[in-house]
Amino acid sequence: MTGRPLEGWRVGVTADRRADDQLDLLRRKGAEVVHGPTMRIVPLEDDAELAETTRALVAAPPAVVVATTGQGFRGWLEVASSWGLASELHEVLGSATVLARGPKARGAIRGAGLREAWSADETESSPEVLSHLLARGVDGVRVAVQLHGDPMTDFLAALRAAGADVVTVAVYRWEPPPDLAAVDALLDAIVAREVDTVTFTSAPAVEGLVHRATAQGMRDEVLSALASGEVLATCVGPVTAAPLERLGVVGIAPERFRLGAMVKRLEEHAAAVAGGASGSSGSSGSSGSSGSSGAVSEALGS
Repeated sequence: MTGRPLEGWRVGVTADRRADDQLDLLRRKGAEVVHGPTMRIVPLEDDAELAETTRALVAAPPAVVVATTGQGFRGWLEVASSWGLASELHEVLGSATVLARGPKARGAIRGAGLREAWSADETESSPEVLSHLLARGVDGVRVAVQLHGDPMTDFLAALRAAGADVVTVAVYRWEPPPDLAAVDALLDAIVAREVDTVTFTSAPAVEGLVHRATAQGMRDEVLSALASGEVLATCVGPVTAAPLERLGVVGIAPERFRLGAMVKRLEEHAAAVAGGASGSSGSSGSSGSSGSSGAVSEALGS
């Protein structure tokens, strides 16, 4: 594989958080990018809802705390300091049974001078955490769940059905995108098949795209382009892919839920497409060669 494995590919990017990292990485790989952030992250220090939730947990501490992401957990602790709640929150977390959804969350817990009681290292997934919680029993247990983008609807519903008193800690909340023109340009490119793939690094990014497409009367056209494989959906992991799959869109995702791994997975797909192009080396990615449904089916199986 060459140093520019995405040469000729036109990639739509929906991210707000860490968008520059992704754009730079894709460009270094040879891709042309179309950036249309489909949501905006509310700055933590301005998040009155998170501050209120933190104060409520200080007043009525949880028995169990689930840390889902390293960045989210660290962000929560850091912003608590700006509200004058750092020591109180640290005490609450130190007294609770803290569970980590994988190594990054575990690293953030330990970096804060705390210790996790258990970590979902096998799959780094919410279902693994849920199975652990249900096995230990949560009836009557106050459980704080740190959310990070995905609302974790099924996870929370299962805990509540098992009798848990669930408190959600939405460390990052999302608002409509500030630059609707950029989103609309991305939607136009998807419908016209002028991008080969669209990357999604959070479930809210998917929801934001579909919401704007609906508002513009383009929902069916956008979903048709994605579902057909003519415009490939590239997701950072299964949590992000879930809302697309519910809409009939199946794309590609890496085994490990990382930005670099997602781009690497796209490189592998591009190589599979190039290998099955039967000598059509002169056509560019945006002309449709890299988005053809046959090549997508082949690459999805890799």
